[in-house]
Amino acid sequence: MLQTMKSAGSSSFTPQPRQDIADRQGLAGDAARDLTAVAALLLLVAVSLAGAAGLGLDYTAKALLVFAAAAWLVWRGLGAHPHARFGPANRVTLVRLGAMTLMAALVGEALPRAPLDAMPAAAWWLVIAATLTALLDAVDGALARRSGLASAFGARFDMETDAAFTLVLCALVVQAGQAGPWILASGLMRYAFVAAAFAWPWLNGPLAPSKRRQTVCVVQITTLIVCLGPIVPPLLASTLAAISLAMLTLSFAIDVRSLARQRPTPPET
Repeated sequence: MLQTMKSAGSSSFTPQPRQDIADRQGLAGDAARDLTAVAALLLLVAVSLAGAAGLGLDYTAKALLVFAAAAWLVWRGLGAHPHARFGPANRVTLVRLGAMTLMAALVGEALPRAPLDAMPAAAWWLVIAATLTALLDAVDGALARRSGLASAFGARFDMETDAAFTLVLCALVVQAGQAGPWILASGLMRYAFVAAAFAWPWLNGPLAPSKRRQTVCVVQITTLIVCLGPIVPPLLASTLAAISLAMLTLSFAIDVRSLARQRPTPPET
């Protein structure tokens, strides 16, 4: 926060220490440089991909628009960042976010399309890009701990990037004809959970770290990437996607039950 209010309705405030203001300004400058660098790299890659795959300028425009929206959300969340530097872990997550936007811009384009084995080279390149993006997810957490810059901001940034990546993969699997629109439930479940928390605030309660939750996330993303493989027939892809969706649904159900059990009991009148 840029200032600490003394009390509601008070016109006076306690100025923030000069060093803290300098730290926030340094963080803003650091984040701005990283966002600009990734945006420039994204533009270069998008233009190159559009030219190589014959996607047109609308592909580049979509990629930039998606990244701009995501960058705005990252910028808005900087107030919750406790450190004076953006940090190497968040830079890795930002690169993953950029890669995700490149894949998101493929929605509605000529590839991937069914049948995938009619365009195997493009399909394999998509699988490779998605796999590398997923593998980077194992890097940012370790970097945050090693650099001493772990934070709730970084954890949330990582989680929301994973959620968006999952939704994009679901959309591409549907576009490729590897599964029906029902698989979008895998990507929308996180957002449905967030929306439900507005109606039932107890869903915002704390959850202990869970290996089960992490494992299901990895299985979900891995399965969706496998479904995009040109050697995977649609029937097998749909079966794998259905199994991963069932696992994700069960995982969310377990968390909802845990949150329901710990919700405050209304006072007796």
